[in-house]
Amino acid sequence: MSTIYIPYGTTEGQTAKIAEFIADVVQAHGHQATAADIKDAGDVIPEGCDAVLVGASVHVGKHEKYVGDFVRKNRETLERLPSALFSVSMAAHGDTESAEGYVEKFEEETGWRPAQVGLFSGAIPYTHYGFVKRLIMKRIASSQGSTDTDTSRDYVYTEWDGVKQFAEDFLAKL
Repeated sequence: MSTIYIPYGTTEGQTAKIAEFIADVVQAHGHQATAADIKDAGDVIPEGCDAVLVGASVHVGKHEKYVGDFVRKNRETLERLPSALFSVSMAAHGDTESAEGYVEKFEEETGWRPAQVGLFSGAIPYTHYGFVKRLIMKRIASSQGSTDTDTSRDYVYTEWDGVKQFAEDFLAKL
C-alpha cells in the first residue's frame, strides 16, 4: 500500500473536485490518499509520502502562481518520487494544443518535467460568479462558439472516466 499526496491549486473549485475524485480512485485501489489545497495545507510535501500528484487550474493562460512556487520549492522531492501533474483548463475541452502549451510553459517556469500529465476540462460555474464575471464568461463562451451561455446554470466539462484512467495509469506505474 502506498501513501499518495495530491496537492492542488484551484480558483473556482473544479480542480478541488478532480483532486478529491482522484483520491477516491486511489483509495478504491487500496492505497492511502490525501488531497489538499496548497493554500490551506502549505507548501511542504508531508513526510512518508510515496508519490505525489500535483493539480493546477489554468486561468488567463496560466496555472496558479502559488502552485508553481510549490513545485519549485519541492522539485527535488517531485523528481525523486513517482509524481505527475494534472492541469485543468477550458482549453482541454476543445483546444488540446493550447492546453499542452500551458503545461509546457509551466514546466519551463518550474523546471519540473513530470513523467505523466493529465489534461482535464474544467467547468463554467456561472451561478458562482458575480454579475460582471458572469457576463465576461458568457461572452468568452459565446465567442468560442459555445451554446453554453445560460448563466442561470453551471456547465461541467470534466470527463470523469478520463480522470479515473489517469489515476489508474499512475497507480499501475508505482
